[in-house]
Amino acid sequence: MNRILFGDNQFFGVNHVSDEKARQQSMLFRDDISILNTIDHAVSEGCNTFMCTTHDRMINIANLIRNDSEKYDDFEIFPCLPYAHKYANAVTELGIMGAIRQYVPGNFISSLFKGGYALVSKDHVKMMELMIDAELKMFKGLSTPVIFLQNVVTDLLLGLGMKELFMAFDNHIRKKYGSEPAYITMNMPKLVDVLASQGIHHPIVCSSINHEGFRMSGGIELYEKTLKSGRVRAIAMQIFSGGTSSPAQALEYVCSLPNVESILFGASSRNNIRETVSLIHHYDKLFNSKSA
Repeated sequence: MNRILFGDNQFFGVNHVSDEKARQQSMLFRDDISILNTIDHAVSEGCNTFMCTTHDRMINIANLIRNDSEKYDDFEIFPCLPYAHKYANAVTELGIMGAIRQYVPGNFISSLFKGGYALVSKDHVKMMELMIDAELKMFKGLSTPVIFLQNVVTDLLLGLGMKELFMAFDNHIRKKYGSEPAYITMNMPKLVDVLASQGIHHPIVCSSINHEGFRMSGGIELYEKTLKSGRVRAIAMQIFSGGTSSPAQALEYVCSLPNVESILFGASSRNNIRETVSLIHHYDKLFNSKSA
């Protein structure tokens, strides 16, 4: 994986501190070209990996990238699925069966209505695979070397103790897409232990990692212990503690940690992208020279 990953939260009005800032960002990125232009700013600063949800608007962005394959020859997309809000909204508008009819393809639907809800409980692995396939269709033909399970599902499975589904996800992503399965979570230490119990070792895990302990379930000390163990290929997200930390202070801490393979951030402007990338390079160079 590349050291620096560019994220998509700002494009869809996601801000963990300010609803007003989220609203402003939604207005700023109300058309697809504004999103693509910001992605291009990130690429110009050396960020060739875009980590994004399967939000419906990504269909158009993926088409624009696919239609300019020469320009985006070295560009990678790390999809994160499922986009939970999409399904929640569909259930509200269409009901549970209507939502399933809309998003789950193929003959599974006719079998579902014949077998009723019991089929869902009996064949949840197949259901999961079909929904993954449906969500990933938008990225067909694009480079997706790593595919993430979103924290809303990862942490639900952790809480319910449904460990076997992690291996089912792992197997499907590897066999069907030839990609590396990865996980987003708000509890990295616990997830690493659970994945190891299922035979999934040295996983790619994206989790909140910051000097304030923001959304780090279990606390900073446990996270640092897990990183030092070398049992995880970590991606640090929410590095600015939801926007409350200064960039320099936040990045100095993250860059000092062992086994943080990549750093994920989102930004709305070219200047903010440039500043973040520059600071990561600065602190990487500083800590690498100290360890040499």
